[in-house]
Amino acid sequence: MEVAPVMTDLTGPYTYSSALGDNECVAGTFHVDVAGWKVQWSDSMFELHGYRRGDVVPTLELLYSHKHPEDRPRCQAIVDQVLQTGGYFCMYHRIIDAKGRTRRVLTSGEGIMDDAGNVSVMEGVMVDLTTTLQRETEQTARDAVAGATSTRSVVDQARGILMGQLKMGADDAFQMLVSTSSHRNVKLVVVAAELVKLANSAEARNYLDHAVKAIATESRPGASRRRAG
Repeated sequence: MEVAPVMTDLTGPYTYSSALGDNECVAGTFHVDVAGWKVQWSDSMFELHGYRRGDVVPTLELLYSHKHPEDRPRCQAIVDQVLQTGGYFCMYHRIIDAKGRTRRVLTSGEGIMDDAGNVSVMEGVMVDLTTTLQRETEQTARDAVAGATSTRSVVDQARGILMGQLKMGADDAFQMLVSTSSHRNVKLVVVAAELVKLANSAEARNYLDHAVKAIATESRPGASRRRAG
């Protein structure tokens, strides 16, 4: 007697979760009997597409209708290839659920061959990566802002050191750092960080005067030409 496949809702936090946070990733399973094109979805698969079980009957046409228009042709090509050759597949793409929300998902599955060498079943899992990717993007943005803020802070500290040591204005001190950066062919923040490190280190503070004088010398007009000559 043939036993109908049982769809398992995959929502366990230990199986599908993000290393970037505590939120679980919604994951749904699917099973397709190729002979009659009977499609079965788990409850979470309905949820991913903006439905509840009983709202719609899952079909390949419904599945494709929810693919993002820009991603749909590639998704169809991958499925067509799996139906011909069988084997595993994995694709990252976007879907638009019944409520108009765009989700970024990873679909992984397998085309299973029968004894005659034809693909009889296609099954797999779809994982919603939207929240994970948003969190990663937000963290990258925060890191970039923090890095920019840190750079400005280091440059401002170095400018203050030159203002105090050489009794000059803020604009002149900044231009001196810029000129030294160009003369040494290193980033401005590197020049600034070296100066700040000397000022903040008790052991290296004796070298601060020498460093300031070197920066003053390298920033003078013609310094680059003399070095090149």
